[in-house]
Amino acid sequence: MRVLLALLALLALTGARDPILVPDISQHEIEVRQGFTGTELLLYGAILTPEGQRANGDYDIVVLLEGPLKPIVLREKRRVAGMWVNADSTTLRSAPSYYAVVSSRPIRQIVDERTAAIYELGLGSLQLSPTGAIDPAAQSRFAAGLTDLMRRSGLYSQSENAVTMTGGVLYRARIYLPSRVQTGVYTAETFAITRGRVVASATTRVEVKKIGMEKAIADFARRHGFWYGLLTVGLSVAMGWIAGRLFALV
Repeated sequence: MRVLLALLALLALTGARDPILVPDISQHEIEVRQGFTGTELLLYGAILTPEGQRANGDYDIVVLLEGPLKPIVLREKRRVAGMWVNADSTTLRSAPSYYAVVSSRPIRQIVDERTAAIYELGLGSLQLSPTGAIDPAAQSRFAAGLTDLMRRSGLYSQSENAVTMTGGVLYRARIYLPSRVQTGVYTAETFAITRGRVVASATTRVEVKKIGMEKAIADFARRHGFWYGLLTVGLSVAMGWIAGRLFALV
């Protein structure tokens, strides 16, 4: 009984020492309208004790912003007889449409590979699960290809030494959302890490939504796909005919 009570007291003291995170974000709603060129989000907060006091300790902060998950089909191209053709392919069940991670130091200096994989901290630690069986080497190749493609398009990013700490209590980081981001709910998760261990985490959310004419067109396309397709083809034919007539008059 004494041993059990001692263990419970030790667990209580250990839990009391762990800090809490109080995060916030500069915009909880982002409106996408005509001429939208992207926006920059400010993610900030404080590291406190459960009693609301300044937390003592040396902490690293990692902030991860992830967009809606979606299935993605990847096709690998190969050069055959001087031409590029589709070769192997795979489908990923739930790849983030947007992924950005910022940290106070390089992630490899903050946590080990196992912890990074558990919390998906860093582009190399994304868990991109394929449908069906696939060779591990091929899976790694496809995952690296997707990451590289999304990174070059501005939808995946990793910035180290990008979280600013003030007095060991306040933190802030900036993450850019490009104009091509998908609409939906984005999750911003903040981690406080010390000695390679995640001691606190907190989540905030931001919604990206279309408004005005963009929203009306998107709603019409979703609800009336057949008529939207016919209208698109009709407009393309009409524009082509008008352009042909104009060039004929020149």
